[in-house]
Amino acid sequence: MEVILKETIDTLGREGDIVKVKPGYGRNYLLPQQKAVAANATNIALFEQNQAEIQARINEETKVAEALAKKLAGTTLTIAMLTGSEDRLFGSVTSSDIAKKLVEDTSVEIDKKNILLQEAIKELGENTVTLKVGFQTTVDIAIQVVPLVEAEEN
Repeated sequence: MEVILKETIDTLGREGDIVKVKPGYGRNYLLPQQKAVAANATNIALFEQNQAEIQARINEETKVAEALAKKLAGTTLTIAMLTGSEDRLFGSVTSSDIAKKLVEDTSVEIDKKNILLQEAIKELGENTVTLKVGFQTTVDIAIQVVPLVEAEEN
């Protein structure tokens, strides 16, 4: 089944692209959610008329993503975690933890789904994490995991 995307979908393509998808995905998700329209002659002609407008939106999205990537490049977040004996973490650092710390430190809000962790961070030290900031635009940031130092009660 061929459809024309009405918005950018990371796994498929950009707005205005004609893509081939499985019939069930198109019929049951893309069309009802109004994320795409069927690729028939009428819809193709309509999208070709609006091509300049679509291209302007895509260029704007790209500029915003590149600006965000430039802002975040070289960023190091320090996350304090509870540790036990031998500096082992209680729990792990997840994408949710990174998203919260990113908002606190840089005022940049990134959805936790766009934080690409191979697996949760379970050790102290520095790790590199990739953030997806736009369509096919990523940036690497450093995550420094340190032991949480609690104030001693007197």
